Amino acid sequence: MALTFYNSLTRNKDEFRPVVPGHVGIYMCGPTVYSEPHLGHARGPVVFDVLRRWLEHEGYRVRFVSNVTDVGHLSDVEEGEDKLAKRAQLERLEPMEVAEKYFWSYFDAMARLRVRRPDVVPRASGHIIEQIELTRALLDGGVAYVKDGNVYFDVSAYQPYGELSGRDPEELLEGTRVEVRSDKDDPRDFALWKKAEEGHIMRWPSPWGEGFPGWHLECSVMSTKYLGDEFDIHGGGLDLIFPHHECEIAQARAAGKPFARVWLHWNMITLEGEKMAKSKNHFVTLAQLFERYDPVAVRFHLLRSHYRSVSDFSDDSLTASAQGLRRLRETYRLVSEGAGETAEPGAFEAARAAFAEAMNDDLNTPQALAVLFDAARDINRALEAGASPAYRAAARALFDELLDGVLGVPPTADALGQSHDLLDGLVGMLLEERQRARARRDFATADAMRARLEELGIEVEDTAEGSRWKLG
Repeated sequence: MALTFYNSLTRNKDEFRPVVPGHVGIYMCGPTVYSEPHLGHARGPVVFDVLRRWLEHEGYRVRFVSNVTDVGHLSDVEEGEDKLAKRAQLERLEPMEVAEKYFWSYFDAMARLRVRRPDVVPRASGHIIEQIELTRALLDGGVAYVKDGNVYFDVSAYQPYGELSGRDPEELLEGTRVEVRSDKDDPRDFALWKKAEEGHIMRWPSPWGEGFPGWHLECSVMSTKYLGDEFDIHGGGLDLIFPHHECEIAQARAAGKPFARVWLHWNMITLEGEKMAKSKNHFVTLAQLFERYDPVAVRFHLLRSHYRSVSDFSDDSLTASAQGLRRLRETYRLVSEGAGETAEPGAFEAARAAFAEAMNDDLNTPQALAVLFDAARDINRALEAGASPAYRAAARALFDELLDGVLGVPPTADALGQSHDLLDGLVGMLLEERQRARARRDFATADAMRARLEELGIEVEDTAEGSRWKLG
């Protein structure tokens, strides 16, 4: 089937047609770097990493851009507290020290999740001039106004406002839960440029006085700077549809930019069935999670749910995911033993076709994984029947291509993140010693070694070709 995505803008599953044939431009809203990355930061990067890998697998040339907000991010509402400035005060650091510290913390965590770095990682603080230019263009176009050093977008002057979220502009009150600023002409209007009050550290000169850009402005500027005025895919969490993405579209299109064609939004992550909330201390940082689980198992767990569905994390669900990953890795280890240099022609074409159908259907990673589990079952049966080296090579190539190459899940490490090469070597040495005991008819020692290995979770199977092992 043709590649299709559920487009939040059209509210339909549409066939994907890039602006430039053979090329795809992707922009993903990145993190605000003011604290340690938590579980909620993991889903979007993993989903878009798989999207990028699949597009490249299908022959597209991809430019992937993901921003970093380091100018400060207002909490929940436009008139609220600056999170970056607050963290700087708590840690007795300059705001840019805070941004730099958590910038690297975020990307270190993403690397452990096997998320590839974006092609471009623009920072909001590095694009102040461009944000001022867009603000000036909107003022010149009559869709913005200045009030006491603040510049606001005039929602009443842009009729399509609400097209992404589906909200009626007449009923919108900017998504805020506090009293609206008195200097706005309309409570729905949002800030393009904000006047820096006394004591505000992060500030830049502008035609309207010293200040800093509004939150929504940076993404409209940086996406079009690196991908063009019209580009293919824009992504973010469901919580960003309104007001952030709604305002992005309004700013860009009011300035004459067609902007993004396809809007992809991932659903939330829950923890033990409940929405994560820092205020209730019901959240987990990625560093804390990685102390207990292999980061690759965390990635694998995220892919077991469709990106538009809620993904729940619990000890039981993560354990189940780790066990599923272990089964696939065990199959890969077995086919690698005795695999030939040349793969059997035409093997697993049906599995590849089924995998492609799942991925082309709005990036259905749960179904794609189901295809690989079915393939693993068939492979294990073939191994029991004495599969040829060419078949083994073809099976190994299937996992290398789809599990590792597309889904970004390496098939060569166990659920604790340890190398299977090391484990295989150690167990192999023990099995060789056990075989020598059997050869000298010391069956008591051989049986004792087997029993001890089974206590450690390693099952031993004696075959005509020798002893094999697997994790129990």
